[in-house]
Amino acid sequence: MDQVDPRRLIPRTNDLLALPAVREARTRLNGRIIRELVRDVQEQARSGGLPAGQVEPVLLAAVAARTATTLRPVLNATGVIVHTNLGRAPLSESAVAALVAASGYVDVELDLSDGSRSRRGAGARAALLAACPAAEDALVVNNGAAALVLATTALAAGREVVLSRGELVEIGAGFRLTDLMESTGARLREVGTTNRTHLHDYAGALGPDTGCILKVHPSNFRVDGFTSAVPMAELSRLAAGNGVPLVADLGSGLLAPDPFLPDEPDAATALASGADVVIASGDKLLGGPQAGLLLGRREVIARLARHPLARAVRADKLALAALEATVAGGPPPVVQALHADAGQLRRRTDRLARELGAAVVPHDGRVGGGGAPGVPLAGWALRLPEGVARLLRTGDPAVLPRVHDGFCLVDLRCVPERDDARIAAAVREALASLEAADAGRAG
Repeated sequence: MDQVDPRRLIPRTNDLLALPAVREARTRLNGRIIRELVRDVQEQARSGGLPAGQVEPVLLAAVAARTATTLRPVLNATGVIVHTNLGRAPLSESAVAALVAASGYVDVELDLSDGSRSRRGAGARAALLAACPAAEDALVVNNGAAALVLATTALAAGREVVLSRGELVEIGAGFRLTDLMESTGARLREVGTTNRTHLHDYAGALGPDTGCILKVHPSNFRVDGFTSAVPMAELSRLAAGNGVPLVADLGSGLLAPDPFLPDEPDAATALASGADVVIASGDKLLGGPQAGLLLGRREVIARLARHPLARAVRADKLALAALEATVAGGPPPVVQALHADAGQLRRRTDRLARELGAAVVPHDGRVGGGGAPGVPLAGWALRLPEGVARLLRTGDPAVLPRVHDGFCLVDLRCVPERDDARIAAAVREALASLEAADAGRAG
């Protein structure tokens, strides 16, 4: 009797596409992706890696697991609050709800009372001004770099930007603020030295070709020792006396002073000290979506808003909605993590340690995202074998720990307490997999 070729038993494409669960998946996945999943499973069967009878269940599992985005949610167990590689600030529940509500048609540029066109992002602007009364006006663009580009272009294109050599900052991935500003057509006029800049250095550089004075907070490094910088108030008097706008790029996004970070600059203090425009990021210490915030004097903000570049870098409706809800709502996750009680962190960590048979060690968290460099945030971490780290990163849920001194450290500062059980399950599974792998190598 002739044997039947096993490949003839592989379900046909049309039959697989007609399965109810596959048809239902078309509401969340496009047809091309579904056909690719079908072909992948059929190819596994044709190559002998999958029995023909398993094609249908494997396909159904693949379709159920496939999402429309390749981005994976991650539990941040590093202790770094504003983690750039994890998308910086996680949004508050209020911001998420606002983002979902804004995903449809919304009155982002419409006055519903009379049907006329209104100012874009009026709600976010009003929320920012209420939270930072020192600002006369506000403008929101798509990120902090865009805010600096807009300010430099509108105030100093073809002219000079005067700034201290100690503030020529390079941030992540080799990105230099100096290159960014020069790309706008502005010329940089460096004054002072790396460690010391005085008021007379700025005064000597001002002239008819000066577009603005820029003060950049070196947020991702510190220069200690024999140093000197000009306070904002003194620089403001010099700028005002010469009719030159003073721009302060604060970076981290604090709107008001925070006692946990006494050395971190904030918008309210900078504006009260005389800055004409303050630039900050929305997705750092503010705890909101990616956005560039420009706060300051009414006439200067209006000048920036009228510039053609403002249209190219404007924030979309989703960012505006999430930003407004972040500012007007309760404390976002970033603020909660920053102000987390060390005793409660210890109790949570001890509880997991007892469940998992792990050690607990002191572990300092960090602000991250270029904020408050070198400032430790006292806390605790589970200490696990280093080999667990990769298993946690690639598990479900994905957990990102810190690897330090040959150990895997799991810090709960940035993990909502409701997710402690998920962390425990992930660690338990990773430890079991590591033990099985070690046993296999030993055998």
